[in-house]
Amino acid sequence: MNSMNDTGVVAGPASGRTSRTHRLRGLAGTGFVATLAAMAATTLVAVLAQAVGVDFEVPDGGETIPLPGFAVVTGFFSVVGIVIALALLRWSARPAERFVWTAVSLTAISLIPPLLSGANTATTIALLGLHLVPATVMIPTLTRSLRTRSD
Repeated sequence: MNSMNDTGVVAGPASGRTSRTHRLRGLAGTGFVATLAAMAATTLVAVLAQAVGVDFEVPDGGETIPLPGFAVVTGFFSVVGIVIALALLRWSARPAERFVWTAVSLTAISLIPPLLSGANTATTIALLGLHLVPATVMIPTLTRSLRTRSD
């Protein structure tokens, strides 16, 4: 029922909290889809590397890295990247730029262990590539999502 005093304004939820929650959930959802894509891509590249003769044997302990291990490690560190992106979206004035610097720096640091592993050349090169595969999926996806959500 309308009255003469009705202003026509509809009260809604507090815009700041709802908008921020929506942005954080959207980024998390995008990140988890990208995580699944990164896990699949990394595992596929590992399978292809094995098919051409890479053994993934690391001399320190003499064990071979199992294929599911690539997916698990990729998933874990991709989720770490999502958490970093969420924190930057929440607390940084320039989340996309800061995320790129952070993610690229952490990716560069992640290239050090394969170089120090003592594995044969084929395994070392494959491991280096397998660090770059998920980075090429996660970094652009999360950066694009941060740019869209911080505007």
